[in-house]
Order: sequence, then C-alpha cells, then structure tokens
Amino acid sequence: MDVLVLIDRLDDLVHNAKAVPLTDQVRLDREEIYEILDQMRATIPEEIKQARWIVKERQEMLAEAKRECDRIIQDAREQAMREASQTEIVKLAEKQADDIVDDAKRQARETRLEMEDWADSILSTLELNLDKFLTAVKRGRERLHERSQETVVAGIGPEPIEPEEPAEFDRFGG
Repeated sequence: MDVLVLIDRLDDLVHNAKAVPLTDQVRLDREEIYEILDQMRATIPEEIKQARWIVKERQEMLAEAKRECDRIIQDAREQAMREASQTEIVKLAEKQADDIVDDAKRQARETRLEMEDWADSILSTLELNLDKFLTAVKRGRERLHERSQETVVAGIGPEPIEPEEPAEFDRFGG
C-alpha cells in the first residue's frame, strides 16, 4: 500500500475522531492507529527501496546522458578539426597554386625580356653589318664612278652613263 494513502487514512481518523467534552482532545481508536502505523512501517522500507532504485536509475541515466554528451562533443571537436584541417589544406593548395601562377608569369616575363634582348642584339648586329655592306657598296660605286671619269678624261672610252638612283627593293627582291 502507498504511504500517502496511509497518511490520508490517519488524517481522516484524527479529523473524524470524537472530541472529549470540555477539552481540545479527541478520542481515537488505538488499534486502528496501530494498524495504520504497522502498515506504514511495512510500506516505508519498500518505498524507500523503490525511491533509492529510482534515484539510482536516474543517476545511471544522467551518467549515460553525460557520456553520450561527452561523446557527441568529442565527435564534434574531431569533425571541426577535420574540417579545419581540410580548410587549411585548401588554403595551402590555393597559396601553392597562386605561387606557381606567379612564378610562371615571372618566368614568362623574364623569357620574353630575354627574347626581346636577343632579337635586339641580332637586329643590332644585322644593322651594323648592313651599314658596313652599304658603306662598302657606296665606296665601290664611288671608285667605279671615279675610274669611269678618268677613262673619259683620258679619252679612252665612250661617254659615261650617269648612274641612276638605285631602285628600292621590296621584300620580294623586285
């Protein structure tokens, strides 16, 4: 039987008890009170056992919930570490890619400048050689013209033909 029911019965017994005239006292049936008290003595240890069992079960449930909470927190931390690691890997890869692109641009710029310097050097050498050739051609023509004049003055040959201005050559040799 439930202790609260027994307490309610005891309360009803006292409440419904007959009053002793001219006093604040009431008349109770001793046997009925002892019976209720005996039932309470028998019931209370069982209810205490149940309460202890309930408290124990509650503590075990709380401990299990705490373990589950700790596990979830640990899993979340590990997941955060993995994601942070992935983020760091991505950042590192992006930085390496940027470095590779920057290096490739630098090398391309250096190569272009080197090729421009090389082409300028070749063109400069060609220009010098062409200047030398042009000077040699002019000297040769002057000497030829001088000999032609000497021959006319000496009366050896026909009238000299005045040289025409050299025709400009187009790139096809025409």
